[in-house]
Amino acid sequence: MTHPPISERERVTLIEVARASIAHGLAHRESMAVDPTGFDGVLAQPGATFVTLKIEGQLRGCIGRMEPTGPLICSVANNAYAAAFEDPRFDPLSETEFARIDVHISVLSSPIPMIFHSEDDLLRQLRPGVDGLVLESGRCRGTFLPAVWQTLPEPSQFLNQLKVKAGLHPDAWPEDASVMRYTCESIGEDRESTGDG
Repeated sequence: MTHPPISERERVTLIEVARASIAHGLAHRESMAVDPTGFDGVLAQPGATFVTLKIEGQLRGCIGRMEPTGPLICSVANNAYAAAFEDPRFDPLSETEFARIDVHISVLSSPIPMIFHSEDDLLRQLRPGVDGLVLESGRCRGTFLPAVWQTLPEPSQFLNQLKVKAGLHPDAWPEDASVMRYTCESIGEDRESTGDG
């Protein structure tokens, strides 16, 4: 699915809703309910998102889904709450931290399967800074958003670390590996976000 470009006004709204959902979570320990009929355009259309939270450039939470589960505005509210309070890598966000976080939203295109004959062939096809990847092998699965290229600029580095994230050995290439790529539109207060989904 390809959505229309997101306007500056819609970008501001998405950040506001993400922050409001986190504030609601601090007060009520649940995601803020959003009525999508109160929004129009791309915000009311199905959308897949990741929400990344950072404090002083350091990852503080990142949660998202590869496929739309509802309107874009609802996806952002739910994932912002989850990034703040349900990322298993971190303790739930505190009131003090809330005042310091930068919010970054990635709106994803639909993943497209890649066709390749070897790991080297795959590496030649990658577009640094553009492609997000989903890697699957057996029950192992992992994804990196396009912003991860900021910290892993070489295709071999990017792919090896994605293998590690998926639970695979970085120096091995499983015969059953499948890869999908996607792009995303980035919206955020922190332009340095690594988007480590």
